[in-house]
Amino acid sequence: MAGGDAAADLDVLIVSLGSTGGLRAADAELAGSLQRAGVSVAVASATAPRSVRTLALTDLFWALAARRAASAQLARRTPRAVIYSSTTAALLWPRPGAIRFDAPAAGNRPGRHGLWQRPLERRRLGQTPLLLPLSEGGLREVPLPARRNTGRALVLPVSIEASGVESVSRDIDAITYAANPRKKGLDRVLEAWRRARGPAEELLVAGVNERELRRAGLELPEQGVRVTGMLARDEYRALLRRARVFVCAPRREDYGQAQLEALADGCQLVTTAAPGPYAALPLARELDPRLVSEDLAGALRIALDEATPDYAARAWQALAPYRRDTVDRLVAERLLPRLLA
Repeated sequence: MAGGDAAADLDVLIVSLGSTGGLRAADAELAGSLQRAGVSVAVASATAPRSVRTLALTDLFWALAARRAASAQLARRTPRAVIYSSTTAALLWPRPGAIRFDAPAAGNRPGRHGLWQRPLERRRLGQTPLLLPLSEGGLREVPLPARRNTGRALVLPVSIEASGVESVSRDIDAITYAANPRKKGLDRVLEAWRRARGPAEELLVAGVNERELRRAGLELPEQGVRVTGMLARDEYRALLRRARVFVCAPRREDYGQAQLEALADGCQLVTTAAPGPYAALPLARELDPRLVSEDLAGALRIALDEATPDYAARAWQALAPYRRDTVDRLVAERLLPRLLA
């Protein structure tokens, strides 16, 4: 695939927002797929800005950081194509490119939270040569004028693989991932766990530390819950391989990468339904509809007491559209011909 424009010294530049561990992992997977397809790839990673109080300011600072990262690479390299990882990364782009996203600000930045982002996003989504939503649900949230031409869109999920050999003994009762605890509905998970847990059972809360929980107005029960803080990715996935249940109750879910990873590592998924393009939700309903319920405590007890014996094996089969070899074929056969045309 290399070649084409004689002035280009790089095939694809990925502008990585990388504001979460999941986004960084998704960008690394995409870069790997592109390289396996035979193209040269560089990643321009935004430097995390300082924390601010509002989502509107947070998005502005991240958009500026992405612009700086992209501009620095473009000053040195001439890529044939640019992929912006998230609509936020594309808002202040120095050069048009494809936009890969879980959900647009039109869906996840209502009211004052997206006051400046939504109109600029509409313009960028109309200007991009290629929309790369992670799911069909994400594409449906794109404003209608930008998605009328379906030839500009290609659903490109994140590659999901098991992280290692399954643990012989699943000695962790339940685990949840709670970075951004309000959005993840950690308060609802903790209340359900308080009602559901047996005397010796324990819930692990990953992705957040106790100080962040206090700042979010959450108090942990005295027993039955342990906070791990933010872990290295390998450490976190090792915990998934030991856990029986992954539990969550998001107030909105833009994709559900943590839930898909939990399924890949053999956890049962206990969840409430949530608005947003929640890709893991139909899989959870297909695998065991009893575990998708507003009665989160009852669903937890079912998962802990009445686990379906072949749940993990069926989950692995259901994840076939997300596995690396499937995404690699999608990248080689459908993405690159459009991206480098």
